[in-house]
Amino acid sequence: MYLKIYENGEYFLVAACDSEVLGKTLKNGRSSVEIDRNFYEGKKVSEPELQEALGEATTANLFGEKTIQCAIKCGLVDQGSVIMIDGVPHAQIFRV
Repeated sequence: MYLKIYENGEYFLVAACDSEVLGKTLKNGRSSVEIDRNFYEGKKVSEPELQEALGEATTANLFGEKTIQCAIKCGLVDQGSVIMIDGVPHAQIFRV
Protein backbone atom coordinates (compact mmCIF):
# COMPACT_ATOMS: atom_id res chain seq x y z
CA MET A 1 0.00 0.00 0.00
CA TYR A 2 1.08 3.55 -0.66
CA LEU A 3 0.62 6.38 1.80
CA LYS A 4 1.09 10.08 1.31
CA ILE A 5 0.41 12.59 4.07
CA TYR A 6 -0.47 16.24 3.57
CA GLU A 7 -0.34 18.58 6.56
CA ASN A 8 -1.85 22.05 6.70
CA GLY A 9 -1.79 23.54 10.16
CA GLU A 10 -4.02 21.37 12.32
CA TYR A 11 -5.37 19.41 9.33
CA PHE A 12 -3.90 16.07 8.35
CA LEU A 13 -4.94 14.50 5.01
CA VAL A 14 -4.08 10.86 4.33
CA ALA A 15 -4.07 9.65 0.72
CA ALA A 16 -3.63 5.87 0.51
CA CYS A 17 -4.12 3.16 -2.09
CA ASP A 18 -3.18 -0.39 -2.94
CA SER A 19 -0.07 -0.65 -5.12
CA GLU A 20 -2.09 -2.54 -7.76
CA VAL A 21 -4.36 0.45 -8.45
CA LEU A 22 -1.78 3.25 -8.30
CA GLY A 23 -1.74 5.15 -11.59
CA LYS A 24 -4.98 3.62 -12.90
CA THR A 25 -7.93 5.54 -14.27
CA LEU A 26 -11.25 4.12 -13.12
CA LYS A 27 -14.36 4.65 -15.21
CA ASN A 28 -17.92 4.96 -13.91
CA GLY A 29 -20.35 5.74 -16.70
CA ARG A 30 -19.29 9.04 -18.25
CA SER A 31 -17.14 9.93 -15.24
CA SER A 32 -13.62 8.81 -14.45
CA VAL A 33 -11.31 8.96 -11.45
CA GLU A 34 -7.54 8.87 -11.73
CA ILE A 35 -5.56 7.37 -8.87
CA ASP A 36 -2.81 9.84 -9.57
CA ARG A 37 0.77 8.97 -8.69
CA ASN A 38 1.49 12.58 -7.72
CA PHE A 39 -1.29 12.51 -5.12
CA TYR A 40 -1.07 8.92 -3.76
CA GLU A 41 2.48 7.67 -4.31
CA GLY A 42 4.35 8.43 -1.15
CA LYS A 43 5.87 5.82 1.10
CA LYS A 44 5.14 2.12 0.70
CA VAL A 45 3.71 1.07 4.09
CA SER A 46 2.53 -1.91 6.09
CA GLU A 47 -0.95 -2.26 7.57
CA PRO A 48 0.15 -1.06 11.06
CA GLU A 49 1.79 2.04 9.54
CA LEU A 50 -1.38 2.87 7.59
CA GLN A 51 -3.53 2.33 10.68
CA GLU A 52 -1.34 4.73 12.65
CA ALA A 53 -1.61 7.42 9.95
CA LEU A 54 -5.39 6.94 9.68
CA GLY A 55 -5.69 7.37 13.44
CA GLU A 56 -4.19 10.86 13.08
CA ALA A 57 -6.07 11.86 9.91
CA THR A 58 -8.69 14.58 9.82
CA THR A 59 -9.45 13.55 6.23
CA ALA A 60 -8.56 10.45 4.22
CA ASN A 61 -9.03 9.41 0.61
CA LEU A 62 -8.66 5.65 0.14
CA PHE A 63 -8.65 3.24 -2.83
CA GLY A 64 -8.15 -0.52 -3.05
CA GLU A 65 -9.18 -3.69 -1.25
CA LYS A 66 -6.25 -3.91 1.22
CA THR A 67 -6.36 -0.21 2.05
CA ILE A 68 -10.12 -0.23 2.66
CA GLN A 69 -9.97 -3.43 4.74
CA CYS A 70 -7.29 -1.82 6.91
CA ALA A 71 -9.53 1.21 7.53
CA ILE A 72 -12.47 -1.09 8.34
CA LYS A 73 -10.36 -3.15 10.79
CA CYS A 74 -9.40 -0.07 12.76
CA GLY A 75 -13.03 1.09 12.90
CA LEU A 76 -12.71 4.21 10.76
CA VAL A 77 -14.74 3.02 7.75
CA ASP A 78 -18.04 1.18 7.80
CA GLN A 79 -18.42 -1.48 5.10
CA GLY A 80 -21.74 0.11 4.11
CA SER A 81 -20.05 3.39 3.19
CA VAL A 82 -17.60 1.82 0.73
CA ILE A 83 -18.42 2.45 -2.91
CA MET A 84 -17.14 0.54 -5.93
CA ILE A 85 -15.71 2.44 -8.86
CA ASP A 86 -14.85 0.26 -11.84
CA GLY A 87 -14.48 -2.73 -9.48
CA VAL A 88 -12.17 -0.91 -7.04
CA PRO A 89 -13.39 -0.08 -3.51
CA HIS A 90 -13.22 3.57 -2.47
CA ALA A 91 -13.93 5.37 0.80
CA GLN A 92 -13.34 8.75 2.35
CA ILE A 93 -13.01 9.72 5.98
CA PHE A 94 -13.90 13.15 7.38
CA ARG A 95 -13.54 14.06 11.04
CA VAL A 96 -15.38 17.18 12.10
